Amino acid sequence: MALVILRCLFVLVAAGIGVQIISSDELSRDPAYLPWLVVGGLLLLAGVVIVIDCVVRQKQLDTITSVYFGLLIGLLLTYVLKIALSPVLPAADTLQAQWLPMILGMVLCYTCTSVLMQTKDDFRFIIPYVEFAKEIKGLKPYVLDTSVVIDGRIADVVETRVIDSQLIMPQFVVVELQAIADSSDRLRRGRGRRGLDILNRLRSDPKVDLVIYDRELPQFAGQAVDLKLVLLAKHLDGKIVTNDYNLNKVAKLHEVDVINLNDLSNALKPVFLPGETLQVRVIKPGEEAGQGVGYLEDGTMVVIEGGRKHVNLNVIANVTSVLQTSAGRMIFGKYEGPA
Repeated sequence: MALVILRCLFVLVAAGIGVQIISSDELSRDPAYLPWLVVGGLLLLAGVVIVIDCVVRQKQLDTITSVYFGLLIGLLLTYVLKIALSPVLPAADTLQAQWLPMILGMVLCYTCTSVLMQTKDDFRFIIPYVEFAKEIKGLKPYVLDTSVVIDGRIADVVETRVIDSQLIMPQFVVVELQAIADSSDRLRRGRGRRGLDILNRLRSDPKVDLVIYDRELPQFAGQAVDLKLVLLAKHLDGKIVTNDYNLNKVAKLHEVDVINLNDLSNALKPVFLPGETLQVRVIKPGEEAGQGVGYLEDGTMVVIEGGRKHVNLNVIANVTSVLQTSAGRMIFGKYEGPA
């Protein structure tokens, strides 16, 4: 929105300069279309500058480091250029000499502001022995993975308002979701559409700070989606939110913090200690002889010794041990009697 306002103001400034030029007594009115040509030419120039700015989306700061700091004060740079180019500029008493610096200043000020607004997250200006870099304040942003968006629980967690950090949705993850949603496989297509629905749900919540990160970093070239996520999280000094076990390992290898929703879910499940009893419905026979398998309301698997004979019945089980992994929690128990 800020860029749209900036571009509108840029067009208005161009039109204003055109009106000032045609209002000058020194401008000839012959032919009659000349004033309209001046205004139209300036508006066309402004349009061309905006189009170029929109087309060139990857703005690399290293290509403009030598003039970057000077562009922050565009009017001063215009003054310096006017002095430097004075030998080739028209005479000082001509109309061109009066309005050319103003037009140059208009273009430079717009370019300076636009570049700063679109690269403010990775601002870096280096001179010998001195380095100015961005300073991370407040909470770290959370970079969302494809798996965690398709899973959908992230929307429920965010709606509890326990997460105050900014959510970053990379554009390449959105593209991957779109590819999954367009898949010929019905199951994959349903998963992709669910992920897009979750994104729209987060985007429509005014209390959720969700940002679509559409910039392509140079280090992304030729990398897989998982490694792009790790590089982006490191670049933003953020954390990755995922359900992917392999991505979890890769991120830790690159010393990037990870929030695994499976671990979070397991941490919030009720804790059962050996010797306690619980009530569960036996759903199916287990792999070993005499075992029955049931599930708690939160999805935790319960393996019951002696429960094979009680399939489709509610039983009381005595907890013998609990196995905790990143993939989930399993409870082992012995059959005590009917519920």
